[in-house]
Amino acid sequence: MKLCWLDLRNAGDLLAPLCAAAAHHRIDAVVAAEPADLALLPPTVTRVLFPHDGLPEDLGPADIVIADPLRHGDPAALAERNPAVPIGRFVEVVDAESLAVACAAARAGGWTVVRFRDPTKIPLEIVLAAATGTDGTLITVVDDPAEAAVVLDVLQHGPDGVLLAPRDLADVALLRATTEPQTGEVPLVELSVVGTTHLGRGDRACVDTCSYLRPDEGLLVGSRSRGLVLCVSETHPLPYMPTRPFRVNAGAVMSYTLSVGGRTNYLSELHAGSRVLAVDAAGRTRPVVVGRVKVETRPLLAIDAVAPDGRAVNLIVQDDWHVRILGPGGTVLNSTSLVPGDRLLGHVPVRDRHVGYPIDEFCAEQ
Repeated sequence: MKLCWLDLRNAGDLLAPLCAAAAHHRIDAVVAAEPADLALLPPTVTRVLFPHDGLPEDLGPADIVIADPLRHGDPAALAERNPAVPIGRFVEVVDAESLAVACAAARAGGWTVVRFRDPTKIPLEIVLAAATGTDGTLITVVDDPAEAAVVLDVLQHGPDGVLLAPRDLADVALLRATTEPQTGEVPLVELSVVGTTHLGRGDRACVDTCSYLRPDEGLLVGSRSRGLVLCVSETHPLPYMPTRPFRVNAGAVMSYTLSVGGRTNYLSELHAGSRVLAVDAAGRTRPVVVGRVKVETRPLLAIDAVAPDGRAVNLIVQDDWHVRILGPGGTVLNSTSLVPGDRLLGHVPVRDRHVGYPIDEFCAEQ
């Protein structure tokens, strides 16, 4: 999980409540300008001293000190005088020269806090590349939680953490949510096919994502919220047409699919910018952005299966050979070739749904 730091050097009257919020939301570190301000923090929060002016003789309860060479002197010299406390370096990148300084600091290891003056993320990419393989910790200053989400995705892995000066208490929760892992794994089970039925015409949705999907990745889709089948992406060769590794021919428009945050959405609700969960044959998940949903009238095929607990599972897909389902071990199965007894990978949530959220109430789907 990425590190989440709060800059409270200019918090004013909000200092005490923001310190309390930091502890409540499991913030990793709080940055203060005065040693006395760090005394407000519990030992579960790392206390970082980053003075506005000179470095005081008594560092108080500081666990880490961040030094700006322009204001505090050479961090290496400060480290010699204060061997008991790690001394990190602050760099503001404003031009090519300061970018080189940031790269050198990142390569040297230890704690490096970097602010980038310009909105482009190219300088951050360069610093991240320079820091590859080092054992240091790179913290990037951000202006708001939305920027934190962008920064943490730069070069696919981002810096080790972000530092934000919160505007209010809500920013603390938003930043923590941004830096926490959003997805994990979903438990998959083997479903046994009972039979298939040709249904005639209906509307089905192809979900085109903004990511290339792997050969064993797809979307969990089902007619009922408590029974979903793993529909594979179009990464596998097809006769007569090219592969489209960003696409899942998912199913009929009223079908559920699993989305970010543990909720479900109807396929008909998805649009450009929606976020859904890509799931692989081992149950590992990652959020992907929807770029387009194509709804077209096609012949439909119903696939009926049963879960190990006896639960009935149904999936309605386009009635065509090239629509594929994943089986155990990532086996790719053509939907129109399924016969009773074939095994499919699926997910059977234990709770019913209301407007996509899991709830505990009576709900019969048939």
